[in-house]
Amino acid sequence: MRISVILPAFNEEAGIGPTLRTLTGNADDNIEIIVAANGCTDRTAEVARSFGVRVVEVGAPSKTAALNAADEVATGDVRVYLDADVPADPGVLRRLADEVNRPGIEAAVPRPAVDTSASTWPVRAFYAVNSRLPVFRGRLFGRGIIAVSSHARSRFVRFPEITADDMFLDAVVPDGEKAEIDVPVRVVAPRTAGDLIRRVARARDGNAEFERYLRAHPEVVATPATADPASWLRDVVLRRPWLLPSAVVYVTVVLLAERTRRSASWDVRSGWGRPAVPVPRQRTPADPVPARDTP
Repeated sequence: MRISVILPAFNEEAGIGPTLRTLTGNADDNIEIIVAANGCTDRTAEVARSFGVRVVEVGAPSKTAALNAADEVATGDVRVYLDADVPADPGVLRRLADEVNRPGIEAAVPRPAVDTSASTWPVRAFYAVNSRLPVFRGRLFGRGIIAVSSHARSRFVRFPEITADDMFLDAVVPDGEKAEIDVPVRVVAPRTAGDLIRRVARARDGNAEFERYLRAHPEVVATPATADPASWLRDVVLRRPWLLPSAVVYVTVVLLAERTRRSASWDVRSGWGRPAVPVPRQRTPADPVPARDTP
């Protein structure tokens, strides 16, 4: 069983090295890695090539364009869509592929483990509530890594030009065909409250865009996720009263994020990728790569 890892990257020069080092640390001829550098103004493509992986360059800074370009050249029976900052070793990829190969299972994800160790207290408070929301249970989004079978991938021709590609995949695959393996994947939380507000604003903007897409294309999806606006209170805080102070932070962040995304100056790409910065030139996969500044 051949696995195609599709990794879109926008200005990830400083962060893509550790991810590729983990992916290529235990070589497997049945795993192909395709980095789709899209709209980069830094050395993302050059750093990726130094690891011996296939690199596809896309002129537009579009994750959707990157996914589609990489899909066109992928040869695997299983597609693994991976964010550039998510550490996943070949063992995790094989576990996901084995799960997808089970009868009746068409998509699989690992268990998310939100890392707030480098975050300020408002960020930790927000995730104390957010990570417990039931909307994430049994879904494919929120991990930064999704494995789908060739059968599930054949259900659509191209990723639509929307921000929430993970929600699109989640909606394409019916609930009974999804699985979560008991392997944690580290999801790095934003570092500051400002970073968090921008991330939540992007997520809410993507959710609203996806809802518009569903209304326009109801035939495309099987089971879209539906979030209950009161779930944070009913399903999380009322069952854990000690989270009430965190709930105040959670609601404040959501309100500020909503105001941010509705402002005239809002750009949904705000904060995506990394600005081009001078870093030590990397010539081989063994050379050190500067640690990524956690968003």
